[in-house]
Amino acid sequence: MPNLDEPKKLGFGLMRLPHKGLLIDVEQVKKMVDLFMEAGFTYFDTAFVYPGSEDATRKALVERYPRDSFTLATKLHAGMMPIEKGAKQELFTSLKRTGAEYIDYYLLHSLMNNNYKLYDKFHLWDFVQEQKAKGTIRHYGFSFHAGPELLDEVLTAHPDVEFVQLQINYADWENPSVQSRANYEVARKHGKRVVIMEPVKGGALAKPPKEVQELFSKMHPELSPASWAIRFCASLDGVLSVLSGMSNVAQMQDNLSYMTDFVPLNADERRVIHEAQRIMGASETIPCTACRYCTEGCPKGIPIPDIFAAANLKLGSGRETEAYAAYEAIDPAHRADACIACKKCEQVCPQHIAIPDRLKTCGSLLNGTEQ
Repeated sequence: MPNLDEPKKLGFGLMRLPHKGLLIDVEQVKKMVDLFMEAGFTYFDTAFVYPGSEDATRKALVERYPRDSFTLATKLHAGMMPIEKGAKQELFTSLKRTGAEYIDYYLLHSLMNNNYKLYDKFHLWDFVQEQKAKGTIRHYGFSFHAGPELLDEVLTAHPDVEFVQLQINYADWENPSVQSRANYEVARKHGKRVVIMEPVKGGALAKPPKEVQELFSKMHPELSPASWAIRFCASLDGVLSVLSGMSNVAQMQDNLSYMTDFVPLNADERRVIHEAQRIMGASETIPCTACRYCTEGCPKGIPIPDIFAAANLKLGSGRETEAYAAYEAIDPAHRADACIACKKCEQVCPQHIAIPDRLKTCGSLLNGTEQ
């Protein structure tokens, strides 16, 4: 049996699962789970708020493998419920959806400056301690999308927390909005294990600017750009798991090709990453990871990540024809100029993007007025 307390470092993030039409393609997820488990990996990550993910996890994983052969993480998002009772009920709903009997790693979800007090108000820190004592959960922590000052405050107030899930990738290592390095150092100062999310930045680092791709290919022509991003994260000390939100079998196979027998970055590879960071620091691309938290409350139904992705085709690699085509494919009633600047999107954006301002810029860029 694998050592579930020290899993192999690649985790399967179940947020961006493959779809057939509007539904998750469970049969393809089963194939991905099988490849992952056969390679000796065990860490799976889902959440109450990921549409259909917990049900797919039950069908593709829990009903097909012994419960002691894998570890499952899921999350409680206090902002989804108006009252304490409803927030606490999320755990039991997750248990029912996943059929998992217990949760190995339970997280209070997406703590930010504008919501972290809600977790105190609803007594959720006490709740997870109680559920651990009952055996309903085995370890508890939280995922985090703010700065190091708040992280230090939360960890000081709750020293019993066992792990922290942080957004870390080489492009955002020194990004003043994300502060990957600073947050990582705070977590380690408090002696906490780290689970890493968005190591490929929502897929952006799978297709970085051409100059970065050439830099990587010169040293390792056989490796994908995504491999550099995931190995950068997995090479950090104190990492419990690096989550990759894989969306198809090909992505799974690529990740397994270099993570099954993981080798940390060597000195020459770290120098290449430093050069990539320099290049990416000068990039004009929009730092969107396509988490889609922004779209749920948008009163105009604007597919914000799709617009940003179209803009980044032009901004990141000069692929103007593809950028315009991607924007044209969006319903005209829901394009950038539909934004009323209510800023509901900004309040939930983990990247802290000034979304209405960026949409305005995208509208000009993709309507061809800046050609």
